[in-house]
Amino acid sequence: MNRPLRIALVAGEASGDILGSTLMQALKARHPDIEFIGVGGPRMQAQGLDSYFPMERLAVMGLVEVLGRLPELLSRRKRLIQTLIEQRPDVFIGIDAPDFNLGVELKLRRAGIKTVHYVSPSVWAWRQKRVLKIREGCDLMLTLFPFEARFYEEKGVPVRFVGHPLADAIPLDADRAAARAALDLPEDSPVVALLPGSRGGEVGKLGALFLDAAERLRSIRPGIRFVLPCASPERRVQVEEMLAGRDLSLRLLDGQSHEALAACDAVLIASGTATLEALLYKRPMVVAYKLAPLTYRILRRLVKSPYVSLPNLLAQRLLVPELIQDAATPDALAQAVSPLLDDGEVQTHGFDVIHRALRQDASSQAADAILQLIGAP
Repeated sequence: MNRPLRIALVAGEASGDILGSTLMQALKARHPDIEFIGVGGPRMQAQGLDSYFPMERLAVMGLVEVLGRLPELLSRRKRLIQTLIEQRPDVFIGIDAPDFNLGVELKLRRAGIKTVHYVSPSVWAWRQKRVLKIREGCDLMLTLFPFEARFYEEKGVPVRFVGHPLADAIPLDADRAAARAALDLPEDSPVVALLPGSRGGEVGKLGALFLDAAERLRSIRPGIRFVLPCASPERRVQVEEMLAGRDLSLRLLDGQSHEALAACDAVLIASGTATLEALLYKRPMVVAYKLAPLTYRILRRLVKSPYVSLPNLLAQRLLVPELIQDAATPDALAQAVSPLLDDGEVQTHGFDVIHRALRQDASSQAADAILQLIGAP
C-alpha cells in the first residue's frame, strides 16, 4: 500500500469511546501503520484519532429528547458522510449510536466503502425492521452478546460474536475487602452502591428517587452505608444539590464506579451498561429506570422484549428485579434491595456463568474480524 491503512470510527458517548480505544489498541498491535479518522472522545483521541468534532454533540437519549437536536445531528451526519467519501477509508466502524451511525454506514457502503457496526442496536427488542437497513448498509455486525449474534444469523446479516471487553477487564472474583480498604469503608457494615446513571437527564429522574430509597433503607437497617460514584464533576454538583438536608451515611465518589461495585453488598442501579458491570462483579442488584412520560408510552407499545436490563436479557429470565417508571417508588426500591443484603447469592448464582461466556478477548476478536474483512495482512 502507498499509504497507511485508513480506518474511520465514530463513537457517540463515553461507553463507545472506551470500546473504540481498546479496539484501536488491538488494531495497532496487529498492523504497524494505521491512520484513524472520525469522531471519538478523549480515550480514542489518546490512541491517535483525529476527531472531526466533539463526541458529546452525538450524546442524546430518548425519542422525544432528540427532537430538539435533530437539525444539528442531521447536518453533522451529512457533512461527515461527505468528508468520509472524500477520504476513502479502508473501513468505517460505527460504534454503537445506531440512529446516527446506521445512516452513515448505508451511504458509505453504497459509495463502495466497507462498513462495520460494533455493538448491536436493540433490534431484537423493538423496531425490528431496522435489520433490513442493517443488512443493506453493514458488511459486518460485531455483537457483544451471543443472543444478538443468533438473531442476526437468522436474518441473514454477516455477524460475529466477539464477547464484551468489560468481561475481559473485570476479574472473575473481585476482592471486596481490598475495595473497602481502598475506599476507607468499614468491613462489618452493609454497603449499598447507588448508581443513578451517568447522564444529567438520568440523574435528574433517578437521583432523588434513589436517595429517597436510601433513606427508607436506613430506617429499615440503621447501620447501612451508601456509596454513589459520580460520573463527572457536573454530576457530582447535581447530586450534592439533591443531598441538601438529608441525613445519610453516604460517600460520593469521583468516578470509581468499579471500586464502588467491588466494595458493596448490593446495588440500586439505573438500567444500562452499569447493570452488566454489577453482574460481572457478582453483586446482587435492583434495576430501576424512568423516562419522559411520552417516551415511555411510545416505547411500551414498541418494545417486544419482556426485559429491559442486560442481566435478564442474557439469562433470558427474570434474574434481577426491574422497577420501571411508576413502579419505581422509594418504598418499592427499598423493599426490593433490603433482602439482597441477607441472601444476595440467590440472585448472583448465575452471574459467573454469564461472565465466563462473555470473556472472549473482545477487542482482539473484533480487530481480527475487521482486518479479515478488508483483507489487510
